[in-house]
Amino acid sequence: MGGFCGVVSETDCSSDLFFGTDYHSHLGTHRGGMAVLGSDGNFRRSIHNIQNAPFRSKFEYDLARLTGNVGIGVISDTDPQPLVMCSKLGTFAIVTVGLVANMDELKKELFEVRSAQLQYSTTSGMVGPTELVSAMIATQPSIVEGIKYVQKRVKGSCSLLLVTDKGVFYAARDRYGRTPVVIGRKSGSFIALQESCALPNLGYDHVRDLGPGEVVEMTPNGIKTVVESGDKMAICSFLWVYYGYPASSYEGRNVEMARYRSGSALAKRGAVPADAACGIPDSGTSHALGYAHEAGIKFARPFVKYTPTWARSFMPQDQRQRERVASMKLIPIPGLIKDKRLVFCDDSIVRGTQLGKQAERLYSEGCRETHMRIACPPLLYPCKFINFSRSKNEYDLITRRYVRGHDGDGADVSKYVDHNGEPYAKMVEFIRSKLNLTSLVFQTVDDLVAAIGLPREKLCTYCWTGHDISDEDGAAPCACCGGSGCPAAAAPADGRGER
Repeated sequence: MGGFCGVVSETDCSSDLFFGTDYHSHLGTHRGGMAVLGSDGNFRRSIHNIQNAPFRSKFEYDLARLTGNVGIGVISDTDPQPLVMCSKLGTFAIVTVGLVANMDELKKELFEVRSAQLQYSTTSGMVGPTELVSAMIATQPSIVEGIKYVQKRVKGSCSLLLVTDKGVFYAARDRYGRTPVVIGRKSGSFIALQESCALPNLGYDHVRDLGPGEVVEMTPNGIKTVVESGDKMAICSFLWVYYGYPASSYEGRNVEMARYRSGSALAKRGAVPADAACGIPDSGTSHALGYAHEAGIKFARPFVKYTPTWARSFMPQDQRQRERVASMKLIPIPGLIKDKRLVFCDDSIVRGTQLGKQAERLYSEGCRETHMRIACPPLLYPCKFINFSRSKNEYDLITRRYVRGHDGDGADVSKYVDHNGEPYAKMVEFIRSKLNLTSLVFQTVDDLVAAIGLPREKLCTYCWTGHDISDEDGAAPCACCGGSGCPAAAAPADGRGER
């Protein structure tokens, strides 16, 4: 995944940039970076590996030289960022977040078909997503036209921040608004970032979220839209289920409150007699609180999370390392487990490996019953739009392994979407038995959409339903080959009253 932050100010921006970027550390564990435009017109940049140490400890000694009035920062799980690129449009610094699903196609067009037209230099031996995106921008007559071209051609998603060597700062949200971009303001400064939770402690007031596909130019005195929003949006629903920060709001809908409503909905659909409701930390805790309140039972913490050094368990590339992180960071409290009937809320089941091992631990500590309530529907389709999952193929999903075993390769997966259907019920029973759970209930799509509080047509539910909003627009024609382009398709969300 990853997250970014950019600041433009009448005074030095480095402190706000440093802490604003740090507030995105829950979104990645590989690299962090910052680039600031100095008063001499040159960029000063620093990138560090943050796999074994937090962002703050790696960058605190860089701040003395990263001074200037405009800068960008990023937590990246893809390529080293920010990049400082030289092109026919001048020098610019750039960070990106998202997933360029058609990397090979775009690289072939850019570096084979149009290589003679590029005035461009890479900063590493390999071409990563951010280098590819900056090269695409450089093929166009202007920075703004370049960003529009990226939004049209990239399959997946690409939100970005860009600063030119003239001090012009751009923020752009991906075409369908799958990831958020939030604007904040305080006297003499504007900030663009993904996690709105960073705003209050830095002294910024929330201004608005960018609309899908929108591009703005920012100065210390204001923001100007240079590319209008489209008319369709598909923001990732999993922000509210798992990887969004509890104190953040996207499109006016707070994460913690949505998770609480989600847990409440689970209790309404699948409450069982139990001694306590519990959450698998951290995201499951919020769901469990909602469940406990609705079900009228106690909330307990039979697992506590050791937070100082362990990252979120979905981040490591290696499956064995993921399992190691998941087991090491959760510490059981036997007195809250032995002889108890417990309802556990968790955000999702991907492979099922971690949850199965946690169930084994509970039984080994004397738990009588382990009822699992999952805050989202069964994951049936691997995400192809943003880079939040480490799944390498569809058969990493326990649901797809069941479908293959039951129906064979090439089976019709869509019949497993309907939670009222027999295929769905048999699949859930298989997962329950496989993980040795007393009972298992998944959230329904309708209840999750209601818990988030946005219209369903503005949410991406692809990983549960297989519905892809981009299919409705067809494939974007190739601007390299003289195509006319396609309309940006996205929309500003309505209703921002819940913050």
